[in-house]
Amino acid sequence: MIETKILLVDDEQNILSGYKRNLRTFFKVFTAGSGREGLNVIKESGPFAVVVSDFKMPEMNGNQFLSKVKDISPDTVKMMLTGFADLETTMDAVNQGNIFRLLTKPCSTEKLLASLNDGIKQYKLIIAEKELLEKTLKGTIKVMVDILSSVNPTAFSRTSRFQRFALKIAKLLNISNTLDLEISTLLSQIGCVIIPPEVLEKKYAGETLDEQKEELYNSHPYVGKSLLENIPRLENVAEAIYHQFDNFNGENNPGELKEESIPMISRILKVLNDFDTFVTSGYSFEDAFDKMKNNSQLYDPNVLIALDAVIAGIYDGLNLVSSTIEELEPGVVVAENIVDKNGFVLITKGAEITQMLKLKLLNYAKLGNVKEPLIILR
Repeated sequence: MIETKILLVDDEQNILSGYKRNLRTFFKVFTAGSGREGLNVIKESGPFAVVVSDFKMPEMNGNQFLSKVKDISPDTVKMMLTGFADLETTMDAVNQGNIFRLLTKPCSTEKLLASLNDGIKQYKLIIAEKELLEKTLKGTIKVMVDILSSVNPTAFSRTSRFQRFALKIAKLLNISNTLDLEISTLLSQIGCVIIPPEVLEKKYAGETLDEQKEELYNSHPYVGKSLLENIPRLENVAEAIYHQFDNFNGENNPGELKEESIPMISRILKVLNDFDTFVTSGYSFEDAFDKMKNNSQLYDPNVLIALDAVIAGIYDGLNLVSSTIEELEPGVVVAENIVDKNGFVLITKGAEITQMLKLKLLNYAKLGNVKEPLIILR
């Protein structure tokens, strides 16, 4: 069983020692003698289910401290201990929604224990609801992507290639909350549903499009934003997708955003879009990166450095093998375009096989329309 962690913050050491002695059989208790020390403990040892703070402390009072806790650990349940003289001030904090419960001094161990148990129940409820929302959201998005990948496999094969780079880049950039990045990567090409597959194939092959088709291709981030911005919880994703073509130096961007004002996810997508276009048009990973480096003003330098770091190992551990459609397993990577007997591309190189794509290939195979064996990375 995982121990529930709580943090007690008070500038009176004897009070902290007493609470810790009485509560350590029930919880994993951490203590801090000031708000600043408490913030350091949260960063080093968090997350905590419950944080209890005294109100009157030097340098940073309890209300100021718990407001900062809300910013760095929003799921943590916050409580405050105070004397009656501080009641009006701390009640204001409760009404503002920063504090779950207000406790008055002196507070007995029994009363504090009961309040902590209530706080832990609240914390578990918050986490359970958050996990349910994330699972529901991910499940819905997966269904959406599977369906759209069948409609336009050329566009959505790009998203699986993006994913293999995006999370490694995020790790190198110390981005801990990657949910929005994962969703943005999966849905980055959703606006391509309005673009004919033959236009995308020409674009990805590095062929020059006429002005009208180039304008159509460049409109897909706006279309993606329009499709997603009214869906609850996807507002930031919609914004990131809209700015995925933005140049880091601000040149020719549709708005006035440049450099750090461009969402970080958009900066990652910008690098992945251009890198993938070079690779699918025939450049090696190294040559594609060199071309981007020659125009480094267009990219976030930290994202470009991170891409350089992951390029060499992106296919580490994968082997090139031939496979029948029946032998395909979800998660393997297509090493060569899968085509029908007439040479029409069914699934492009670099796509990750999903259950939906395998079913699609099985249906084509029943009609004798798929060239086998397939070349995959596994």
